[in-house]
Amino acid sequence: MTSDDHSVTTAIDAAGYGTLRHAVELALQAPSVHNTQPWCWQIGSDRIELFADRNRRLVGTDPDGRDMLISCGAALHHVRVALAGLGTASVTERLPDPENRDHLATVRPVPGRPDPADSALFAQLGRRHTDRRPFAPVPISPAAVRVMIDRASRAGALLLPVTDPTALARLRVVLSDAAASQPHRPGYLSELLIWTHRYANARDGIPATSVPSRTVHDAEHLKRFPSGRLQAQPSVGQDGGLLLALATTGDDSLSRLCAGEAMSAVLLSATRSGLATTPLSQALEISEIRERIRTVALHIPEYPQLIIRIGHLAPGAAPLPATPRRPLASVLQR
Repeated sequence: MTSDDHSVTTAIDAAGYGTLRHAVELALQAPSVHNTQPWCWQIGSDRIELFADRNRRLVGTDPDGRDMLISCGAALHHVRVALAGLGTASVTERLPDPENRDHLATVRPVPGRPDPADSALFAQLGRRHTDRRPFAPVPISPAAVRVMIDRASRAGALLLPVTDPTALARLRVVLSDAAASQPHRPGYLSELLIWTHRYANARDGIPATSVPSRTVHDAEHLKRFPSGRLQAQPSVGQDGGLLLALATTGDDSLSRLCAGEAMSAVLLSATRSGLATTPLSQALEISEIRERIRTVALHIPEYPQLIIRIGHLAPGAAPLPATPRRPLASVLQR
């Protein structure tokens, strides 16, 4: 056995199967489109493998599987953060099997100290929640935004705060057009109904308790889901959320997977800064509207993959209930 082989074996022994299993359990908190959780996992003695679960892809909502890959990318970043927080350094191989397009990544423990940037986000894995309520008109720290931009860059993506009034107005028009047109696309409304009206004690989907009741101040891009039962919060008037565009230089499967990793990094970083977050994928699910965002609203050569909304909750806003997740046994491949 070489010294390198011995170091790897030592790292694996230090991590242990239980640590790898616990990391995957924590990664199940990752956000996903309609909370479909479109992933499955294999846990070996020396690796974690992530696969896309195409049985959970939303054919009408997500015709090209882009949302599915972004969701799985978020879970991949979550598992690395979990390993780092548990004291285990790791390396990731993306799309490792050209014969199996659903095998998205293999994560292996390695010797050494975990990435401190990942370790710093560990405590946020259970605290981050998607918040669809209007945000208070309170300024967001530029330093916090710079950290999010850096986190996205480390994951191979570009994060663009949309602050220019003209660009913001154009983007809001495009988002409103998407909200108005998508319900007319075949299969969209039926999938929305399925995933927002789950059976009792379901471990997936969007429960009504996670969706706010409508107010006259709600922006169109906050009305994707039917009116819910989330406790009302103090009035904030016009929504004060900051919109961030997440983009990649390419638009292939690897780019979309990396966009999901970047999304996770941004959301966890925002949570660490005391901010609420909402990933907005609706407009990006329609290819022609995605192109309008790129060329008309943002004027960028990169490919927008997601809009992320961040902001401060109104003082006295009720805490969000936990969104259900499937247990580990349900997402393990055998």
